[in-house]
Amino acid sequence: MPMNSTSLARLLVAALPLGVPGMFNPWRDRCAFDTRANGPRRKLARLAAHLNCRPHFIICGEAAGHLGCRHSGIAFTSERLLLDHMIPRMGPVKGRLTTRKLPFSEPSATVVWRTLHNLGIAERVVLWNALPLHPHDKGNVRSNRAPSSYELSLGGPALRLLIEAFPRAKVIPIGKKAEGVLQAMGVRAEPALRHPAYGGATAFAEGLTALVRNRPMQH
Repeated sequence: MPMNSTSLARLLVAALPLGVPGMFNPWRDRCAFDTRANGPRRKLARLAAHLNCRPHFIICGEAAGHLGCRHSGIAFTSERLLLDHMIPRMGPVKGRLTTRKLPFSEPSATVVWRTLHNLGIAERVVLWNALPLHPHDKGNVRSNRAPSSYELSLGGPALRLLIEAFPRAKVIPIGKKAEGVLQAMGVRAEPALRHPAYGGATAFAEGLTALVRNRPMQH
């Protein structure tokens, strides 16, 4: 890699805008539902650990969600998955991330990581979102809001930095919006995979399986 993962994580976060209304930045803002130990610095350290690899694939979703990245700092990753040691390169997770009675679990994140482990590629994948910020409804941080085209464009500089940091990785969008962002940026990417949500889990797993089998990883 051209730089260490901590430096890359800091560059990615620095490329994101500050103080955008209706947007939560996991690496800058503090969530009232997080424990005191799970602040922005801890999420940034987690992101750096996630980036500490030579990925064969960059999987790009649409936007961060309130059940997953908002608390974990990693796309398609929930508190439950971290506590269950399903996320490579994290090391031991000391204590809870949130004050909720039960850890937050995100169904799409569970499908994504289960598929990555089943395919044996979990150690060689970086997960990111076209919009790394969490868009939510006004007055309700425990919601996911579809971002506008303008809002999606706010993640473009960070997304380009990430792709340039791993030039040999195949870029795989999840969903048509992520695919559209990559196309608008002129990024060469694979066809979009079906999003695991709303009954798309099987189609997502089958699509990623076919893609990985058709493009064997180089060691």
